[in-house]
Amino acid sequence: MQVVYIMWLRQLKRYWRSKSRMLGSLGQPLLFLFALGFGFGSVFQKAGQGNYFDFLAPGIIAMSILFNAMFNGIEVIWDRQFGFLKETLVAPVSRLKIMTGRTLGGATVAFIQGIIVLVIAVAFGFKIQPIAIPLALLFMFLIAILFTAIGIAIASKMEDMHAFPLIMNFILMPLFFLSGALFPLDNLPKVMDIIVKINPLSYGIDGVRGALTGVSNIGILTDLIVLLVLIAVSGILGSWLFSKVEA
Repeated sequence: MQVVYIMWLRQLKRYWRSKSRMLGSLGQPLLFLFALGFGFGSVFQKAGQGNYFDFLAPGIIAMSILFNAMFNGIEVIWDRQFGFLKETLVAPVSRLKIMTGRTLGGATVAFIQGIIVLVIAVAFGFKIQPIAIPLALLFMFLIAILFTAIGIAIASKMEDMHAFPLIMNFILMPLFFLSGALFPLDNLPKVMDIIVKINPLSYGIDGVRGALTGVSNIGILTDLIVLLVLIAVSGILGSWLFSKVEA
């Protein structure tokens, strides 16, 4: 467990020492939250859907976690470029433990970013059910673990640091926009409904929204089961890919 703890702590220290990273990663989520939340609020309300800011906030919280979690993978490429990964891999420790520590560290960083966005949203009028906050935090952490594992798995097969952000954006944008983060899931066209249901982020956002606002389209229990299964699958796949990494 010491190896897992050290790798986890390293990720947190790198995050804490980079204040520009902490602030910069909040820019896009807060822009979406305020520009869309307040900009389209009246249109959403006239359509009989209620308060758009309250509807949107869980999706933006998940967005913040998603982007931070997936981009943690670039640190694998960065460590490979500067030799740290080689030193880690030749150490007499299990690569599974190294992968676990990296995943938990990256997930913790993404989780913290999500909490910051949640606090800001509440400060600007996001109405939540305080009693359900622990459940919402659970869903937020599950989202962080799932997509950190996916990000590291993808990074394990890449060597070009410049290509990684392009690949990530190619994956992240469809995941986010087709997850129900920005629009209700009621009465969607059949094709859109299928896409949303095969999108893993949809279950995370629905779980966070259901916990914080009491409105869930899929069902909180279903969201939880799907996320746990996907975490198990991504963890196994990510560990296998990471075990094949050559520094």
